[in-house]
Amino acid sequence: MFSTGQLIFAGLFLISFIIIIIFSYRKDTKLHKKYYKGSLFVLIGFILFIVLLFFIKTKLNH
Repeated sequence: MFSTGQLIFAGLFLISFIIIIIFSYRKDTKLHKKYYKGSLFVLIGFILFIVLLFFIKTKLNH
């Protein structure tokens, strides 16, 4: 399906992309702590909401 060169390029691109994302996140860690203090609670709220919707859907289908 893909040639060897394409697979090598995709692998190298993925590795370099992940490394760049990690370095840029570490560079901005102080800003994230300052401006996004409550974002963890928002994430937990969204996850609980999705779990609640899934639970309601499964209960109504049975």
